[in-house]
Amino acid sequence: MNHSVILTCAVTVSGDSHLKHPHVPSTPQEIAQSALAAASAGAAIVHLHVREPDGTPSRKLEYYEEAVRLIRTQNQEVIINLTTGMGGDYVEDPADPTIFGPGSDMVSPAERVKHVEKIKPDICTLDCGSFNYKATTYLATYAMLQESARRITQAGVRVEIEAFELGHIWQAKELIREGLLPENTLFQLCMGIPYGAEATTKNLLAMIDALPAGAHWGAFGIGREEYPMVAQAVLNGGNIRVGLEDNIYLAKGVFATNEELVTKAVELVERLGAKVLTAAQARERLGL
Repeated sequence: MNHSVILTCAVTVSGDSHLKHPHVPSTPQEIAQSALAAASAGAAIVHLHVREPDGTPSRKLEYYEEAVRLIRTQNQEVIINLTTGMGGDYVEDPADPTIFGPGSDMVSPAERVKHVEKIKPDICTLDCGSFNYKATTYLATYAMLQESARRITQAGVRVEIEAFELGHIWQAKELIREGLLPENTLFQLCMGIPYGAEATTKNLLAMIDALPAGAHWGAFGIGREEYPMVAQAVLNGGNIRVGLEDNIYLAKGVFATNEELVTKAVELVERLGAKVLTAAQARERLGL
């Protein structure tokens, strides 16, 4: 069991949750405000995507810069973790699968990480491999991962691998072996995302067993699996993540805020007999 838990809040995501939840943070101001509230509630790390003002997903550098600036104006301690997942969406054209159909968003690794190279956050994520959704495929070839890892490491930013299935952990270990990622690379086990690893105890344990020895890791589940995975991650020695990226409900039919999701997670951790680390303590634990 992990008795000193690092809690990440994933503030908003690149998907269509803004069509389901009336108050998903969208503007840099809203994202920063929600991140700060989550930090006040107990999140040591805030994981950020950005959106257009109308809520649609975005990867504009200026939105990342503004959100980070607004957070840092009020909180110098919270650990900022930026996504690099945007720009890997392939949608098949039924008439010709060799071309990118409407809805595709494919860019180079250099484009996917340029905001990280410019802003230099504490941490950034790297989705370590391709996988299928129903309507799209997320593409990250091994050559793309090599270039992304090289650029992020050269920028001096700590990588958090987002592993959606066992093969992603294997690829990450290869990048470490090749010297493209450091030995102290972080791992986030992403459970229940169609169609990676289903959010089951056996799958979580298999992914934990595949991690490099001594790795710092966390796990999360989406939707109604969010809090069961909080408990299982803590009980199996890991850190945790909650937030509107993963789940938009506090209870059935009750829309959540990030602050409320964090507060509920802190309560669960404490009821298990553990504690949530402050941002300063998390920085020391992770060597940031």
